[in-house]
Amino acid sequence: MSTLEELAREAASCTRCDLYQRATATVFGEGRPGSHLALVGEQPGDQEDKQGHPFVGPAGHVLDRALRDSGIKRDDAYVTNAVKHFKWEARGKRRIHQRPNGTEIMACRGWLEAELAVVGPRLTVAMGAVAGEAIFGRGFRVRDHRGQLEDVTLGKWHGPVLSTVHPSSILRAQDDAREEAFAGFVADLVKAREALAA
Repeated sequence: MSTLEELAREAASCTRCDLYQRATATVFGEGRPGSHLALVGEQPGDQEDKQGHPFVGPAGHVLDRALRDSGIKRDDAYVTNAVKHFKWEARGKRRIHQRPNGTEIMACRGWLEAELAVVGPRLTVAMGAVAGEAIFGRGFRVRDHRGQLEDVTLGKWHGPVLSTVHPSSILRAQDDAREEAFAGFVADLVKAREALAA
């Protein structure tokens, strides 16, 4: 079985779909084998693509705050994305993210399967629709799965998956709804922490 370092090196030259052509970097997961919790996001954003690390941009700051509020240390989790390259379109000088399509999500699924096989988390949190589609398949809807612990086999990994929103959705929420959306996200992470402790 490959190590995480070997997988990251291999993924750095991935051409399984066309997204690598416009990305600055392959943004692989970070954490250690044996982490009890895996957090799976959707795809790198602008800052992640520039820095080469997952969840270092605005959504990452929301995630860090939610992890603190839910009693989870980020260093205790393996953090990755379902898709490893940033899909974007230019809007003036800004790069605006676009949702990966089903072909792109499935092209990257092998990397997620390999990561989970090496890390061996006792529980995985799928954050957002792209992460859910990578794990559960096409037709996944966050609203239908949110907050539920569901047994999943993904490659050589088998275990419970809890689905929740992606932190970026909280940033997009209207001002008067943002705190409520954040509180719901924290509640889902607390459920994950409690499931691990049970």
